[in-house]
Amino acid sequence: MSESFDFEQPDFFTAGAIGNPGERVFYLQAREGGSAITLKCEKGQVKSLGDYLAGLITKLGAPKGKVPTQMDLLDFAEPAWIVATLGVGYDDENDRIIVEAHELFEEEEEGQRAGEEPASARVRITREQAQAFVTRAAELMKGGRPNCPVCSEPMDTSGHICRRSNGHIVH
Repeated sequence: MSESFDFEQPDFFTAGAIGNPGERVFYLQAREGGSAITLKCEKGQVKSLGDYLAGLITKLGAPKGKVPTQMDLLDFAEPAWIVATLGVGYDDENDRIIVEAHELFEEEEEGQRAGEEPASARVRITREQAQAFVTRAAELMKGGRPNCPVCSEPMDTSGHICRRSNGHIVH
């Protein structure tokens, strides 16, 4: 059974990627005191979370405190688990944005994990941490492969076979 996490006042929240464009592996990280978590996720999840948090900050109002600038991944050995879904909420009483992740159960493991619930991670971040995450997510997206102008799929340096152009290579 995978471990669940609940960070009330994390001092660190970020996303990062390891590897070359087209082969990068994405991670979310949070730390509170001496406890830290690293979760493996998809590029699209980081982008969507960054986009959503940007809109939420616009609605809630800009952060008034210092926005963190140290957003590089912390050293880690292995991620705790793989993220299946992400959700976002808001705690009005404490002025915290709640980011919640749920574990992906791999199909081949389902039989071995019958009766178990997927792990979850709940991280309550400040507006400042959310703003820093938005900036970090945008930087990570710029570091990826360019998108095809025809189908919007990522292209390698040699181009790619585009489904929308009947299998022709687009450069």
